[in-house]
Amino acid sequence: MMRLRRSAERGRFRNAWLDARFSFNFGSYQAPGYAGYSDLLVFNEDHVAPGGGFTAHGHADVEVMSYPLAGVVEHRDSLGHRELMRPGDVHLMRAGRGIVHSEMNGSAELPEQHLQWWIRPAVAGLAPGYEKLSLTRADKLNQWRLLAAPEWQPGVLPLAQDARVWVALLEDHVLPWRPPPGRRSYVHVAAGALALNGAVLQAGDAVFVEGEERLEFRAGPGDSAELLLFDLR
Repeated sequence: MMRLRRSAERGRFRNAWLDARFSFNFGSYQAPGYAGYSDLLVFNEDHVAPGGGFTAHGHADVEVMSYPLAGVVEHRDSLGHRELMRPGDVHLMRAGRGIVHSEMNGSAELPEQHLQWWIRPAVAGLAPGYEKLSLTRADKLNQWRLLAAPEWQPGVLPLAQDARVWVALLEDHVLPWRPPPGRRSYVHVAAGALALNGAVLQAGDAVFVEGEERLEFRAGPGDSAELLLFDLR
């Protein structure tokens, strides 16, 4: 079973410096049936104006991952990390028993756009932590690239949950995915357009997948698409 949710169906919040889309319930946006998916609790797309951003605030017991699509994101946290993230970077902030961080537009002149998702950890009260991973275009071109997993692997962010996050950049290519038996998949199109088992998807569209034996992602001649895939319990 595949259930498609179009980009325009997401929640939305706007103020002077933020234009955000919410794939799941977040803040004042509450929609029946969208209180997360398995251990994926939040999936937001944030467009942040120059000089704007999320000032210092706290989190606990959540795995926070951010994925820039355009511009520069400046991350600071109470552990002393200060990182500038650009497209190709991805970070994992383990809130654990408590962390304070800010996430600001790193430019006073240009807007930034990033995706952020939260995953429920398997264990509460872990030590907070922060890690960053940088990818090249070739790392994800026409292939699945693992971003995060519970098993330690070099070049993969360590999730404290039985979940895996993959990314792929398709250009005139067909890329299959076989969901592990008994698992759920969540697909989000970060940019571009492609077809999934014949259904045409655009940037911001998402698909909930259960009980499918094979997914086929197809970007035709002249098409390009970047997508994220979550393998969930």
